[in-house]
Amino acid sequence: MSADTKKRVLIVANELSPYIEFTDFAQILNKLAIKTFDAGLEVRVIMPRFGLINERRHRLHEVVRLSGINVIIDKDDYPLIIKVASLPSARLQVYFMDNEDYFKRKAVFRDDQDKFFDDNAERMIFFCKSALETVKKFGWPPHVVHCHGWMTSLLPLYLKTAYKKEPVFNYSKVIYTAQPDQFTEKLNPNFIQKALINNEIKEKDFEFYKDGSNTSLTMGASKAADVVVFGADNVDKKLVDEIKPSRYKKVLKYEDSWKEDITPLLDLYKSLTES
Repeated sequence: MSADTKKRVLIVANELSPYIEFTDFAQILNKLAIKTFDAGLEVRVIMPRFGLINERRHRLHEVVRLSGINVIIDKDDYPLIIKVASLPSARLQVYFMDNEDYFKRKAVFRDDQDKFFDDNAERMIFFCKSALETVKKFGWPPHVVHCHGWMTSLLPLYLKTAYKKEPVFNYSKVIYTAQPDQFTEKLNPNFIQKALINNEIKEKDFEFYKDGSNTSLTMGASKAADVVVFGADNVDKKLVDEIKPSRYKKVLKYEDSWKEDITPLLDLYKSLTES
């Protein structure tokens, strides 16, 4: 454990109440972030700046001091714009990863004809890399990284491979929230090639991801994470059967009571910051 006595928790999520909600877990994460902060831990949240998020209502503003980060996807550079807002009823900050190509559109994962965006894989890769590069720029080493939602599914693998030796992530324990599938399509077939990071990560590392389905993303992230939290009681049975607790991995089953009392999740954070 780091000699630094401050305990830091990073939540990286597709969704967070009140900004955008896809599932009940958006409200659970809101409560969890606030309760974790109230318990004396340092908390930061990172999420995509989807075009449906109202910047004026939620008082987002650009963080100029963090400007200048470019994210590389398949040899192309994409400028990262970082915006921030204070979570209502709390004194903790939410950072929004933005880019005109990927997040300006007034939609989340589908167009107005309900067609799954062709570039959702690239949007996921951009978001995951952006989150990690932003934390590096913070110089803020998290003891716990909680990844929630399929757009964060590459993070556990990245943290265990390409970013493993980064000083800021030396002590990070990774939690992944496994949820029921939110899409039935498959990501474009070359997404693995685009998700590679120089020589730090190999195609074979993506064994569980390569199908490109929502289930395979969840499986890959769950295999790489230190802890898996089931974010609903109807997660795919194949995943539940495959993801078992062991001496190397902890599994926390979903409880409907979390909507009112997030103590088990807060206790999980506390235990991981002490280990």
